[in-house]
Amino acid sequence: MRVKRLVAAYVVVALGTLMALAVMAGAAPHLATSEAWGHAVIVAVFAIVLPLRTRAALKGSPSGLRALTIIGCVLLVVNLVEAALPGVFPAWMRVEMLVIAAMMLTLAILSIQVRRNRRPVADDQADDPR
Repeated sequence: MRVKRLVAAYVVVALGTLMALAVMAGAAPHLATSEAWGHAVIVAVFAIVLPLRTRAALKGSPSGLRALTIIGCVLLVVNLVEAALPGVFPAWMRVEMLVIAAMMLTLAILSIQVRRNRRPVADDQADDPR
């Protein structure tokens, strides 16, 4: 259930970022840069993909679980790198990136723990001579 809530929170952040950019585009265009829009669109794409892979992982799909781990790790690194780039993104978006990075770190940790807990079972079955 923690993973479902975490992914739902990610979707809320992604949609909130798009809505904030839409408002800022009219009210404060200097805060809605093209780089910010590019980041927000990519975040929104993952807000579509991540719930689908989460659903598969929660149903026991090894590929779904692998996808959660990979997506979590990639989004963690990308958001940290983007947040560290000087002068590219507005300050409010750097905060959003750090929030997403923290969420993805948590997702990666949870998915890695599940993968580790499942692996011994698979390894034991491989050693079984039956």
